Amino acid sequence: MKFHKTHTLEEIATLLNCEFVGDSDFSVLGMNEIHVVESGDIVFVDHPKYYDKALNSAATTILINKNVTCPEGKGLLISDDPFRDFNILTKHFKPFQYSNSAISATAKIGENTLVQPNCFIGNHVEIGKNCLIHSNVSIYDHTIIGNNVIIHAGTILGADAFYYKKRPDGFEQLVSGGRVVIEDNVGIGALCTIDKGVTGDTTIGEGTKIDNQVHVGHDTKIGKKCLIASQTGIAGCVIIEDEVTIWGQVGTTSGITIGAKAVILGQTGVTKSVEGGKSYFGTPIEESREKLKQLANIKKIPEILQKLK
Repeated sequence: MKFHKTHTLEEIATLLNCEFVGDSDFSVLGMNEIHVVESGDIVFVDHPKYYDKALNSAATTILINKNVTCPEGKGLLISDDPFRDFNILTKHFKPFQYSNSAISATAKIGENTLVQPNCFIGNHVEIGKNCLIHSNVSIYDHTIIGNNVIIHAGTILGADAFYYKKRPDGFEQLVSGGRVVIEDNVGIGALCTIDKGVTGDTTIGEGTKIDNQVHVGHDTKIGKKCLIASQTGIAGCVIIEDEVTIWGQVGTTSGITIGAKAVILGQTGVTKSVEGGKSYFGTPIEESREKLKQLANIKKIPEILQKLK
């Protein structure tokens, strides 16, 4: 998430009421999670296990809960609770905006796009040309939709990320300030849910087709011309490369990559990253030929045992 203007390290520290290390005029351009940070961004870290990763990332401002040696060319924000303060920044730079109409006055809808009854289209949404939005679709703020997109009834684009920190009195949610981006010629079935990024984008690539009742987690990137069948659940921060086929009732863990032109057979649990150009099946996931051989051999066990008697 980029800020509308450049801020200084001192300005951000004042906003958070925290100490800082570095030049007071050091430029801060935005904020992002560790996997999408760029130069100029703030990243937060609140566990020693991840200090080095954050300090050595592309981020140039680190919101951290310990006064450590500041890497050259970077700045530190010293906080007693970086998670809390990251939420403060998100709420400040991208606050929730109430809308009292079905289609926000700031939404932009392209030529020949049809919106069926009972849809909600939020603030600063952009929808391209020749789209068809069926009834009861909810499109949250800042969602971007390309041309020739079809979205079927009951689908929700832009709900919050499922991202929580356990506190003594319960769970605190990490506030979502990202977007959903749907590229041209995408088809999305009925009752799908696509969560927005925490600070970045959840992206569905050009020409991809998604069946009914599919969930896509925050910050996931789905490539071009993929096919995803019903009741599939894709976790956050997953990369699905171009022309991947995922059949029904597949589930994935977070932070993995599915290579281009891979085929994931139904009811597979994608527990790790997998190469492209191959077919996979089972939980834990394996190449489908190997997994099916194993299942065939298991069926032979009673026959083998009978022969041993």
